[in-house]
Amino acid sequence: MEINSNFIKNIMKEDLETGKHDKVITRFPPEPNGYLHIGHAKSIFINFGLADEFGGQTNLRFDDTNPLKEDVEYVNSIKKDVEWLGYEWENLLFASDYFEEMYNRAVLLIKKGLAYVDDLSADEIREHRGTLTEPGKESPYRTRSIEESLQLFEAMRNGEYGNGEKVLRAKIDMASPNINLRDPVIYRIAHATHHNTGDKWCIYPMYAFAHPLEDAIEGVTHSLCTTEFEDQRPLYDWVIRECEMESTPQQIEFGRLNITNTVMSKRKLKLLVDENYVDGWDDPRMPTISGLRRKGVTPEAIRNFSMELGISKGSGAVDAAMLDHFVREDLKLKAPRTMGVLNPLKVVITNYPEGEVEMLDAEINPENPEMGIRQIPFSREIYIEQEDFMENPPKKYFRLFPGNEVRLKHAYFIKCEEVIKDEEGNVIELHCTYDKETKSGSGFTGRKVKGTLHWVEATQAIPAEFRLFEPLINDDDEMEDGKTFLDYVNPKSLEIIQGFIEPNMKDVQAQDKFQFFRHGYFNVDTKYTTAEMPVFNRIVSLKSSFKL
Repeated sequence: MEINSNFIKNIMKEDLETGKHDKVITRFPPEPNGYLHIGHAKSIFINFGLADEFGGQTNLRFDDTNPLKEDVEYVNSIKKDVEWLGYEWENLLFASDYFEEMYNRAVLLIKKGLAYVDDLSADEIREHRGTLTEPGKESPYRTRSIEESLQLFEAMRNGEYGNGEKVLRAKIDMASPNINLRDPVIYRIAHATHHNTGDKWCIYPMYAFAHPLEDAIEGVTHSLCTTEFEDQRPLYDWVIRECEMESTPQQIEFGRLNITNTVMSKRKLKLLVDENYVDGWDDPRMPTISGLRRKGVTPEAIRNFSMELGISKGSGAVDAAMLDHFVREDLKLKAPRTMGVLNPLKVVITNYPEGEVEMLDAEINPENPEMGIRQIPFSREIYIEQEDFMENPPKKYFRLFPGNEVRLKHAYFIKCEEVIKDEEGNVIELHCTYDKETKSGSGFTGRKVKGTLHWVEATQAIPAEFRLFEPLINDDDEMEDGKTFLDYVNPKSLEIIQGFIEPNMKDVQAQDKFQFFRHGYFNVDTKYTTAEMPVFNRIVSLKSSFKL
């Protein structure tokens, strides 16, 4: 799919036309410290999509410079998510592959008098940094000799110091109006086993130093990132220039994706997992790619959603209903129609022949006739939903109540004749009669009814579980003092309901998708479904007020 015209696309086009670059090379560079979320999907779409349009390439590179937070589990999940979204990377790379090169470039900076080993603690460095209106204060170790800093940096590498005892800082300008240029830390000590390099290293480069070097080493032409990194661009350019890299990538920023009632922070998402507010990173309520996949959202819907968002500098919040819209658009021609009854109420059709079962025909998908016909059993006993019956209904209630007649979807008119209750007065069964002449498709025009109910034949019905979701986080835009986002977790974000489905669905498989009459689109859950009990996650309801 061709991405609409935008400022990044125009830059790439001009660079190719002027001969600045003969090929577009981008990269998607996640840190493997959590699972990807829907915000990353936009970045994936932009990096892979633009490179593809210009016949270029995109590398998948893991910015694995912090062994304290990273894990191979996250590496594997990210690879799976990118592939599932439908993208192919040119090269699979790791920042840790370049640790020796990064170390040598840091040594070069020391030799040029542009980096020094500092003994200040993290808190002291923060205090020396200054504010947006006040310049920073130079470290007393800033005047260390080149020879001493070289010796100390090598000792840091050799493991002669503990965590936090020393750091390597770039020597730039402590009075710069851009705080990022006030002698940023570019190496710190971390005695921790790395998922890729094991215990080979005990010093690790900071992201702001490593990232531009990685881009330059790989020959990236356009380094695309969100606007939160815009004020770090001068440092990005400084590192590439002063480390004397042969390749000079261009950092370009675009607006990050924010969605209403949606957590877009890996740190917060990890907290939800660690504190058991959800049942894992792939919980269908999570905005992670794996959570959306398990819920039943399709990669096509996510790509179309990203296309509609476009590429700009703006980062305003997008209505969550917008993604739901593209899910419906994608599934309406793909998903088979069927009937599922939630919170069932038994109905006995007293004038229907006992022991008889007839098969009724119904289109698998009326919007896609090529999908064919399915057959539905009908007999004397069926289930309807409890909410489709009221003993004392209000005005304009058109479903079933004593003396009222409704149509059963794909079947007949039935009329409620008797209500059966238990000792506590709860309705447990309805006795109805049917009109044989009103069969769907028969052309009956004798009278009209205003209500149509879905149902499932009782003797062959398959027990099923339905999981309905609401936003995981209530609106926390105006967070009260003393509260954290965990205080805004919605306790009603998951509702589990028991019910029945049509017998032709007895062999459903995980990730099969259906449209249940009146309830919406559902996906067979990958974690809780068993041979005895399919579990369905509602992807989206049928109706939406969202307009493009």
